[in-house]
Amino acid sequence: MSVTLSPRSAGASGVWARLSISTKQIVWAWTFLALPVLFFAIVRFYPTLEGFYLSTTDWDLLNEARFVGLDNYRKLFADPVFWQVFRNTFAYLVFGTPIAILLSFAIAYYLDRVTFLHGLIRALYFLPYLTTAAAMAWVWRWFYQPPPIGVINSILGSVGIPAQPFLRSIDQALPAIMLTAIWAHLGFQIIIFMAGLRAIPTSYYEAARIDGLGEGAILTRITIPLLKPTTVFLVVFSSIGFLRIFDQVYNMTSNDPGGPLNSTKPLVLMIYQTAFSSYQMGYAAAQTVVLFVILFSISMAQLWILRSR
Repeated sequence: MSVTLSPRSAGASGVWARLSISTKQIVWAWTFLALPVLFFAIVRFYPTLEGFYLSTTDWDLLNEARFVGLDNYRKLFADPVFWQVFRNTFAYLVFGTPIAILLSFAIAYYLDRVTFLHGLIRALYFLPYLTTAAAMAWVWRWFYQPPPIGVINSILGSVGIPAQPFLRSIDQALPAIMLTAIWAHLGFQIIIFMAGLRAIPTSYYEAARIDGLGEGAILTRITIPLLKPTTVFLVVFSSIGFLRIFDQVYNMTSNDPGGPLNSTKPLVLMIYQTAFSSYQMGYAAAQTVVLFVILFSISMAQLWILRSR
């Protein structure tokens, strides 16, 4: 029995047969990617574009959104609280990211050489990362309390150092919360650095030692350069985390979120309060757009700088 193809199907099969293998691979790849791309377009990209539009409106959830142009941005850039929050956000980034990267690398570098109870020690470092942010923040809030409740102040008092206000001080509150955020994500960064260290072939180290290189030279000439992809990932990941810090600040300063006197308030917390306390959705959307621009610009700049070196 013979099967007769219609001219249209015969022409389609003929076109497909004339395609090169690489072209067919591209067609199949985009065929399988079509559904995820469509999903992200609907779930992620469309709400993002809608957020840009919402930032040009005045909307309080109860009434229809009223187009106001760039008024929300003019109000934002004229608000002194925004500029204080902006400085706080960059303080988390500028100080938190390098401290976290250097500390996690140092721990991973020496932990990689430990053979006794290596798995247990690595698990202990990673455990805080698995802890919920709210629970961890409240534990650290208890640590920072005045004596005799606060553990840290009790230790300071035992060595003759006066009790510190920590979360009640406009100068100490931000560093105290930053320390908590660094500690919370330290385990993840250590694990990633250790994976990068294990991926470096041991033959490089053996050849370097045969050539007479010391440990310092091996570190600077072999280990650090070969860890560049890992470092780039962690720098960008950590920077985004500090720019989006929220849980630690909100839970550790719950009596006065972002306090005292807005000294610890990051931009994400300001967006949350504007949207869900003041119900100024258009104004909150404008703040979100500013945060998006900051995140995108810093991430792209870091990728360009770190990859070009």
